[in-house]
Amino acid sequence: MMKKVAVVILNWNGKKFLEDLLPTLIQHTPAYVNIVVGDNASTDGSVEFLQQNHPQIQIIQNDKNYGFAEGYNRVLAKVKADYFVLLNSDVEVTPNWIEPVIEMMESNDEIAICQPKLLSYYQRDTFEYAGGAGGYIDKYGYPFCRGRLFTTLEKDNGQYSDTREIFWASGAAMFVKSKVWNDLGGLDGDFFAHMEEIDFCWRAKNAGHKVYYCPQSVVYHIGGGTLPPSSPFKTFLNFRNNFSLLFKNLQKRQLAYVFPIRVLMDWIAALKFLAEKKPKEFTAVMKAHWDFYRQIPTLKQKRKDITQRKVSNIYNGNIVLEYYLRGKKTFSKIDI
Repeated sequence: MMKKVAVVILNWNGKKFLEDLLPTLIQHTPAYVNIVVGDNASTDGSVEFLQQNHPQIQIIQNDKNYGFAEGYNRVLAKVKADYFVLLNSDVEVTPNWIEPVIEMMESNDEIAICQPKLLSYYQRDTFEYAGGAGGYIDKYGYPFCRGRLFTTLEKDNGQYSDTREIFWASGAAMFVKSKVWNDLGGLDGDFFAHMEEIDFCWRAKNAGHKVYYCPQSVVYHIGGGTLPPSSPFKTFLNFRNNFSLLFKNLQKRQLAYVFPIRVLMDWIAALKFLAEKKPKEFTAVMKAHWDFYRQIPTLKQKRKDITQRKVSNIYNGNIVLEYYLRGKKTFSKIDI
């Protein structure tokens, strides 16, 4: 008997994506799967569109925009299923995109989280920025993917078509066992958006679970549906949240040397923004640091609730130096 699965889209003013991509989702999703749209108080007529055109879709409405993290927490608290599939509204699915992932997760009790292969919606032979063929992180907290190092995107030539354990799964299309989701308390709502899935996967690993990549499932991601690629607010969230996930999840002995180096590297990044005549991005980095320091008392309490341990699939090097100074532009050149 197949376990009950719920595909949950968190929507905020994404009516256009729902119009374009929801029919394909319905077509390629098995009948035993419940499709849910959680709405973060959209003002573009998204809810009315769903009610009129897809009455079979369950709608859960939040009273305001809680962001990606807390928005999902509030919606999934009202969803009953053995497996949650967090799916961005700007993702196009393909035939047989659910079955192989669930089969993999059913076959191994240790696998708590899994992602499919994420390709670009517009360049369909190329890996997509937000997840590629599975996420990794270096020891200083810089995330990257198989198929994407910083802004370099690889074409999919079958080089990452192996099933394997990864460090983090993309929130654009993340499968998670609901028991693990509930045990971990869902996403960290204070993140609002960006890197919350990395924090969640790290907490899952600290709790003894595994995160996997399933290449037999393929989806296409548009990307940038909520915030544009270049956004001071996005910069703020990425820098602040990256510090937060390091503070919460790193072992104590690692914190002492990681943080001074990261502060230095963040200052270098901020000065680079100034040199590029991007004063708003520079200010965003400064604000991110200030907000992180302000949150330290809360983060200390969160850290107490996590058993930090040595976990697998962290790159024991500096991906920034490898990419920018040593010219290693593809994942295959990184020794993990």
